[in-house]
Amino acid sequence: MPEFSYGAEVTHVAKRDMRARLLARRRELTADARSVAAARVQAELVSLVRRLRPIRVTAYVPVGSEPGGPELPEVLRAALPADGELLLPVLLPDLDLDWAPYDGPEALVAAGRGMREPTGRRLGPDAIVDAGLVVLPAVAVDLAGVRLGRGGGSYDRALARLPEAALTVVPLHDGELVSVLPAEPHDRPVRAVVTPAEGLRTLDAAPPSGRGTPPGVAPHTSAGRTRGE
Repeated sequence: MPEFSYGAEVTHVAKRDMRARLLARRRELTADARSVAAARVQAELVSLVRRLRPIRVTAYVPVGSEPGGPELPEVLRAALPADGELLLPVLLPDLDLDWAPYDGPEALVAAGRGMREPTGRRLGPDAIVDAGLVVLPAVAVDLAGVRLGRGGGSYDRALARLPEAALTVVPLHDGELVSVLPAEPHDRPVRAVVTPAEGLRTLDAAPPSGRGTPPGVAPHTSAGRTRGE
């Protein structure tokens, strides 16, 4: 067995254990706590979309206790400029992601791995390349932008297609932005997170000297709090 296999297995086990702990913690959240957190995350993302005015945004439908709430696509679509479009992922048999326009909650169907997918015309896996904002899920993110997903690798493949300066944002519950996560070579860092308590925060994955940082988004800080408290 190659020497590196043991280290890879240790990393895999560490990821699995941390994923299990964090998902169990999410399941313990009350409905009221999830609702309050979702409203705050949605408000932050709406504020970001209105500042950036992107023509194309990719996002997803949060399910269960995932941050952002199931209304997230509808909220984001409403915040887009008149000529903007929102794309949602469609899981392919090889676990890669295709993308299709979001045409409302009535045009979503249940799919694999608990996802809800749009039924519209598929635009291909490379449709994410032109997105001015990429909102994607994770179980946790660390301060360097390392992302802990569900383990399927779908979003790592999608992120690998993006240009370096693409703005990638992960909605999280409080306590899911951590100091450091176990990482593997295929892991792709994200640029920012949104949490209910801290709002929008850019991470160390941001390009040097703020290169590519969108207007109104300052590194390592909350931007545009709109918590409605």
